[in-house]
Amino acid sequence: MAVRLRLGRRVFAPSAALTALMFLLAVVFVLLGRWQWRVGNASQVQFQRYQRGADRVVALGWAPLTQMPLYQRVSLTGRYDAAHQFLLDNSIHAGRDGYQVLTPLRRPHGDTVLIDRGWVPFTGNRARLPDVSLKSAGPVSVSGRVGRLPSPGLSFGRAPPPRGDQWPKVTSFPTVAELSAALGRPVDGRILLLAPTEPNGYVRAWHLPGMPALENWGYAVQWWTFAAAALVIWGVLSLKRVPA
Repeated sequence: MAVRLRLGRRVFAPSAALTALMFLLAVVFVLLGRWQWRVGNASQVQFQRYQRGADRVVALGWAPLTQMPLYQRVSLTGRYDAAHQFLLDNSIHAGRDGYQVLTPLRRPHGDTVLIDRGWVPFTGNRARLPDVSLKSAGPVSVSGRVGRLPSPGLSFGRAPPPRGDQWPKVTSFPTVAELSAALGRPVDGRILLLAPTEPNGYVRAWHLPGMPALENWGYAVQWWTFAAAALVIWGVLSLKRVPA
């Protein structure tokens, strides 16, 4: 049954099609707002974890990185395997294309950790890779934050390390298993983001992935405003003037 409500010289008579459309839009906007709010909450938890990780530096000893909380500052010792490095493609810094340099560090007890030594710019020629060589082959002590390999939002653009004996190997969004296979030995499931104060590094402007929580929360409020606007528009369009 159609709804008709007399309001002075106007009548409120929403059509079924308009009602269905506007309420569908309102529901969609509310759900999008809830999703952005949850993403913002997750970003806030990650930021708090990042802040807690800066409180102290944990000497790792024999423990693997996977036993440490994400973003925890740690120190460890080993020898760089400068002959077998990876260049992570599709890395942008300050609007410029480049690579993240991943260098294996062999620890005294035999484990291998990948050290992200930072960003280097693209040379302008795919056939000419940047020089990421290391002069020292002796034991080193390094510190940084426990991190993860970068991952794409979608599977497009992924490229595992190429086969063969040519190093460094250019790869895009590789998995731990693919890097382990290229090295011929297992590597830790987490990487170490080399501290900006450490030597043998490049550009290290480490920051949390994604946008700040406040931006997500702002988008959530924006979606909910759209939902309210859809209902207001439904009400306005449903008011019709009564002929005199």
